[in-house]
Amino acid sequence: MQIQQESCSMKSLGMLNLIGLWHSWVLLALANPPCLMHWLSYLAQEDVFLGTLTVRETIAYSANLRLSTKMDKNEINELVERTIVEMGLEHCANNKIGNWHLRGISDGEKKRLSIALEILTHPYVMFLDEPTSGLDSASAYFVIVALRDIARHGRVVVFSIHQPSYYLFDLFDDLYLLSGGRVVYFGEANMAVKFFAESGFPCPVRRNPTDHFLRCINPDFDNIASTMLRSKSINGITTMPDCVMNLTTQEIQETLIEKYKISEYSTTARDKIQDIILLEENISLSNRSKARWSKQLSSLIRRSFLNMSRDIGYYWLRIVFYVAVSISVGSIYFKIDTSFLAITARAKCEAFIYGFMICLSIGGLPSFIEELKVYNREMLNKHYGEGLLSISNFISSLPFLVVIAVSSGTVVYSMVKLHSGFSHFCYFCINFFCYISVIECSMMVVAALVPNVLMGIGIGTSLVVFMMMPSEIFRPLPDLPKFFWRYPMSYISCASWALQGVYKNDMIGLEFGNSVPEDSKLKGETVLLTAFGIPLDHSKWWDLAALMCLLIFDRLLLFVVLKYKQRVSSVLCKLSIKRIFLLGGLSMRSSLSRSNRDRTTLP
Repeated sequence: MQIQQESCSMKSLGMLNLIGLWHSWVLLALANPPCLMHWLSYLAQEDVFLGTLTVRETIAYSANLRLSTKMDKNEINELVERTIVEMGLEHCANNKIGNWHLRGISDGEKKRLSIALEILTHPYVMFLDEPTSGLDSASAYFVIVALRDIARHGRVVVFSIHQPSYYLFDLFDDLYLLSGGRVVYFGEANMAVKFFAESGFPCPVRRNPTDHFLRCINPDFDNIASTMLRSKSINGITTMPDCVMNLTTQEIQETLIEKYKISEYSTTARDKIQDIILLEENISLSNRSKARWSKQLSSLIRRSFLNMSRDIGYYWLRIVFYVAVSISVGSIYFKIDTSFLAITARAKCEAFIYGFMICLSIGGLPSFIEELKVYNREMLNKHYGEGLLSISNFISSLPFLVVIAVSSGTVVYSMVKLHSGFSHFCYFCINFFCYISVIECSMMVVAALVPNVLMGIGIGTSLVVFMMMPSEIFRPLPDLPKFFWRYPMSYISCASWALQGVYKNDMIGLEFGNSVPEDSKLKGETVLLTAFGIPLDHSKWWDLAALMCLLIFDRLLLFVVLKYKQRVSSVLCKLSIKRIFLLGGLSMRSSLSRSNRDRTTLP
């Protein structure tokens, strides 16, 4: 997209109340959907980051995910350093952003970091939702100054802002003032005070203009005024002029809107829009080249692995818990023999490991949810696709899951003395690894669907218990009710396949003592068939293969959830917006009728 120099002189747009779309820049971008996300940038109010990364690492990984493959490593590093300097983040570039156990940067620095991530690709239009929300006056001023500097370099900056101070308002170039979705004023910010004065609502001396604007168009002030009138204490309390206090907000709004329609400010705004529309034939939108999928996958894997290794709550604490529980299990079932009573002990030991110990995977939900917030923001901005996320998450978590499976398996196997042999030990660890991987992926699916951690823990726990119910932990397979529990639940339960495989791995080839010492010993195959109802028509490797199929299915399910959740949410959001506008129209008509009744009843 080639932009002539004279069209780059558009300035930042500060707005009060609702966000509006400025000029036909947006129309031009919407007319070219493939290019939309390359030329527009949206920054939400909430700042979402991986708290274990430093400021420089966050910007660098974002650059590698989004910038063209035509840029080499040195060029990307130069751009990262230049962005850090531009946003005034040099002093905290090597500081971690911070999370629940790491002290990080301030809220103002986080906001500037969010802006830094968006300007990496040099978008021509930037939308920001209340960039100063939650910031102190100095931090807010720094953020607005940074946005003004961005606008001075030929970009359009559009943002909503919550009751700015006079110092912030003085930085605005243009003001778009909305009330109930209707334009009250659109023009140069420093002319807004003159427009209100010309309309009969002058701003009192020594008052913040933005406070006066909100007083004139915010209906909440009507409730305050009516309360003051009822208490007979309005005189001497307020310094607002009578021209404001004696009118309702609805009346002031109507006056301002009608005045604006016939004012020179409205005419000037329409002329500017027409001039920009005429520039359309000089503007050609084209797709910017993106990073290759292989580079994006590599960056996602390295970033996710770095986050997992630095966040002690992600895997490290759970590894410690797994080993501690394994030691406890090993001490309870220490050196089990092959006596008749040992049959039940072996089954209980393995059922505990594959049933209840696996619930430790639920502890990763808080970390999953926080990480998915970052992924959702990046996927919403089309940085990469859902498939890359699903693959990169599994690969980056692979070393930690292997450590959990091998460490826990080694402790249990050496202390309990299960079926001896290196091949049996390897099968136990591989089976345990696949089972943990299925549960971890299921928790990722839950994290992608739930809105908060508390609900995620509840749903995740219920899901794990539900998967355990049709397994051999509670009842043998032949004793399960055929409807639902046997067919199909026992076939889609990861616990059922994992336990069948580990029982076969441990008992096939062993001989156990009989309940009557004089009788012949019981073969492991006989025990599996008679005591646990486990079919022997397929080997333990088929059970492992079924577990791997469930793992692949869960990864595909995660991909589908990530891909279509946003689309479903968008449809529901549209329906909700239509309902809000409908109710808003009814509410406006009822308020107008109440206002008319009040005027007729006043003495």
